[in-house]
Amino acid sequence: MTMLHLPRKMLYALEAVVDIAFNARPNPVQSKEITQRQGIPLRYLEQVMQQLVHGGILKGVRGPKGGYRLARERRRITAGDVIRVINAAEGEEEADIFSSDIGQSVVGPLWEEAQDALLAKLDSVTLEDLCQRANESCAEEMPSDGMTFEI
Repeated sequence: MTMLHLPRKMLYALEAVVDIAFNARPNPVQSKEITQRQGIPLRYLEQVMQQLVHGGILKGVRGPKGGYRLARERRRITAGDVIRVINAAEGEEEADIFSSDIGQSVVGPLWEEAQDALLAKLDSVTLEDLCQRANESCAEEMPSDGMTFEI
């Protein structure tokens, strides 16, 4: 089966936000913790985190115990919100990618429909849903002493 791939930066953003949603109690989550748990290179992570702060998904907390928290409740942030923030920050213009008549009138609209369907699916999944999935998928592996979980 062939899979379409979201850009790596978008996938990193989703992983990081889910990690924060899952692990940000009671203290903010630091970038280095996300890097250790998720294996996201720090150079990408810091860019993504700043984009998510500017996009209203995260809040940055300064200080020695600083890091990142969600800007809203987990149930009020969708996977689609995260993807849109990163896409807007990248400033990708797709209007000019189809230069032929067939590209503009046939392939372009098809691609737009596919993207709309993907965003509709991502909009239907909240961070709360993803955290519940993480709990369910690794309930047997989670330590009983309240330690954090790697997503």
